[in-house]
Order: sequence, then structure tokens, then C-alpha cells
Amino acid sequence: MLDEVEELAKMGLRTLIITQKYITEKEFKEWFAQYEDANAVLVNRDAAVRKVIESLENDMEFLGITGVEDKLQEDVSSTIESLRDAGLGVWMLTGDKVETAFCIAISAGFKSNKQGYFIMKDLEDPLEIQNQLTQFNNRATNTVLFIDGGTLHYTFESHKKYFFDVACKAPAVVCCRVSPTQKALITEAIKEFQKKTVCGIGDGGNDVGMIQSADVGVGIVGKEGKQAALAADYSVLKFKYIKPLLLWHGRNAYKRTAVMAQFVIHRGLIITIIQALFTSVFYYVAIPIYNGYLMLGYATVYTMFPVFCLVRNLG
Repeated sequence: MLDEVEELAKMGLRTLIITQKYITEKEFKEWFAQYEDANAVLVNRDAAVRKVIESLENDMEFLGITGVEDKLQEDVSSTIESLRDAGLGVWMLTGDKVETAFCIAISAGFKSNKQGYFIMKDLEDPLEIQNQLTQFNNRATNTVLFIDGGTLHYTFESHKKYFFDVACKAPAVVCCRVSPTQKALITEAIKEFQKKTVCGIGDGGNDVGMIQSADVGVGIVGKEGKQAALAADYSVLKFKYIKPLLLWHGRNAYKRTAVMAQFVIHRGLIITIIQALFTSVFYYVAIPIYNGYLMLGYATVYTMFPVFCLVRNLG
């Protein structure tokens, strides 16, 4: 069964194992009572609930395996390539298996033909994790890192800062089998350890935590609903619109903000220098050179009109 799942995953399909289990009404009531008690726990509630659910998932009857193609939108590869050419570091956080994520990373343009790959999977020993990170560090500049959620969990416990110092050197990082909570933790850790501005992009409800943890959140309206779009700072209909949003509108906004900041500084210097010279001539007596009408005229003519001209010229 596991071999068949691996084969489907290597083809880039999203896999799902279907099982069932018959239980009596008494067994269900006993289990449901434990489930409600776990939901009422105030400390480590998620771990307690997961433990109760896992207690039921044993001796299951196997029914079948499904493999669904996760078709990408148009121009995804060219969009990611443009973002990487612009100097942006690209991370893919997904709940798929490592094999499925590897195929998607190739088709989506995270990994080029000239780049190698390094997989960290099913690691628990801190010493082994450190050795793997050291090996990857020696060739990180041209190698894409693949790491699963379990290994990432133990890495966070033992080598959190070292992991992000090494991983951020890679051209792309793919985190597989990660939970929504881990997505948010990764986003916050990049901001904490690398001091970089993070843009979170997602299209589903499991991406809401990541989007809200990022400095700028972009939600894509898709078949998975509008939870991500409603929680984000910006909302787009397709992934390819990320390219003009960041590289065109973002650049224009940056330029206009820079020019506006210079104008505000220049406007303030005019008032300050004239007032300082006036005060020094009159023996540093605190007498204002501008009365109310002059300040009103200055604020109107030299503040309002240039701003409108600036917006018109840059628009």
C-alpha cells in the first residue's frame, strides 16, 4: 500500500488513503467523552486532541487510495522565475508529501535544471539534524532544500537559528507536510532571525495564519474559498497577478514614497532654517516669524499643491 502511495506521489498527485473502522455505540461514547475532555484542556489542547484522535485510528480496514492531480494555474513558473530574478527569496510551504512537493517544485519553477536538491526527511536526532544542515551549508547557494514537517519540528527545538541561517542561503526552500501552525511559525522565524520583510501568499483557510504573520499578506481567490483573500492585505484572482503587484505597483509605490519623504523633509527644513536664523538675529528670543495667516498660506500653497503635482507626474 505504501509503495503505491509513493508511486502516485512521485507522479505529482495528491494522495489520500481511505479506511474505515466499525465500532459499537458504547465505544463511540467512551471515545467521544475523551475527545470532549481533550477539547476542554487549557494547556497543549492541540496535542491532547491529536492524541485522542490517534487512539481511534488503529486496526483500520483498508478501502483504497486516491490520487488527484493538483493542476497549476497559468504562468506560475514564469511568475516565480521573475520573482527570483528580482532578488526575492522563495519558500513553498505545503502539506503535500515530499515526493509530491518535489514534482510540484519542478513544474512551478522553484528548482531549475542547473540546481541540485537536498532532502531532509524523517530526522529526529539533533546531532544528525546538525550534520545534515552542515552538509547542506557547504552547497546551499545552488541547491534547493526539501524538509518535511516532522524534521522541521525537531529542528525548531534544537537548531532553530542555525537552520534559518543556512536555509536562507538557498535559492528556494520547500517545506513539506507542514501544518498551518508551522507555516505561521516559519514566517515569524524568518522575520526574527533574518530581519527581512516577508510577503505571505496563500489561497486556502490553512494559509490564514501564515498570511497574518507576514508583513504583507496576499490572498488568492480560488476554489478553496475566500478565507485567505479576506484575511490578507491584498487580494488577487490569479497567482500570475503577483508579478505586476510586486514588481510594478510595488516599485512605483516605493518610488513615490521615497520622493514624498524627501519633499516632507525639504518642507520642514525651510520652516526650521528660517525660524532658526530669525531667532539668532534677535538674540535667541522665542519669537515666531510666522503668524497664523502666513502658516496657513504656506501649508496651503507649498504643501497641498506640490503633492497633487507629484502624484500627477508619477501617475
